[in-house]
Amino acid sequence: MQLSLTRPDDWHLHLRDGDLLEAVVSHSASHFGRAIVMPNLKPPITTTAAAVAYRESILKALPANSDFTPLMTLYLTDKTSPDEIKLARTSGVVFAVKLYPAGATTNSQDGVTDLFGKCLPVLEEMVEQNMPLLVHGEVTDPEVDIFDREKVFIDTILIPLIEKLPQLKVVMEHITTQDAVRFIESCNEGSVAATVTPQHLLLNRNSLFQGGLQPHNYCLPVLKREIHRQAIVSAVTSGSKRFFLGTDSAPHERQQKECPCGCAGIYNAPVALSLYTKAGALDKLEAFTSFNGPDFYGIPRNKSKIKLIKTQWKVPESYTFASGDVIPMFAGQTLEWLPSSFL
Repeated sequence: MQLSLTRPDDWHLHLRDGDLLEAVVSHSASHFGRAIVMPNLKPPITTTAAAVAYRESILKALPANSDFTPLMTLYLTDKTSPDEIKLARTSGVVFAVKLYPAGATTNSQDGVTDLFGKCLPVLEEMVEQNMPLLVHGEVTDPEVDIFDREKVFIDTILIPLIEKLPQLKVVMEHITTQDAVRFIESCNEGSVAATVTPQHLLLNRNSLFQGGLQPHNYCLPVLKREIHRQAIVSAVTSGSKRFFLGTDSAPHERQQKECPCGCAGIYNAPVALSLYTKAGALDKLEAFTSFNGPDFYGIPRNKSKIKLIKTQWKVPESYTFASGDVIPMFAGQTLEWLPSSFL
């Protein structure tokens, strides 16, 4: 048995830089046609010029004959200017702006501290330029329980933002809660959407602790209760156009995960397509992986196809690169669908 899908895209991807970029980019390029590439490097990608340079680094790291296309993003800061948004739009290579609340996740220390007070002119220019805002949807107030930070962000930031700028296109990244699903479904289709990761689709917070502390299942936003996971499965398998694939694949060298203060992030690029099949409703899979994302961004769907073959295969225990190794999601486990070559 096999599935034939229009070539998917990844609408939320971390490729890092240097040796790690060279080690992981082929895993995404072998499965996906395009990817929205996150800008949270050190230093972050805050200008169009930096985005263009980073894009060139990605293209140089690709395997020979690869036609994978990185879609670049800018890292929003309190100092981003409207003119930079205009420049980004005219560049032809920047497709979105990413909002990291300062301190919310990996390399977010340069993120936004006052969205409405310092970034409103930039957001208004994004409306003019039809430039989507990609949101890491968590508040950073230490008084707010980590499992509630997504819901509080929706109530205190996202709802007021959409009321203030209803024409702003917004993607709520890596949603994790029933609250986020309900919020997305309440918004106008085509204006607000969400990406869903394999980890939030398949794992709940028990996966952090079963058999001992599991650092390779630690990500931000953190995994939630089973009731929230089930809501995300229902959203993905509903056929709704508001939800689409975004892996949030985030590689870290093993020692940065298995240490007293481990990094947040799950590396899933090699297994993501196989894992999304676990949600069921395979008749809805192509729209989720291949149609909803480009339709929301207003760019053409891919024309080529990819096959998924129903055959058991074992996920490698690790992937080695010059500075160490990276542990993939479901390392050492057996999966049932194997992505094959593009057609």
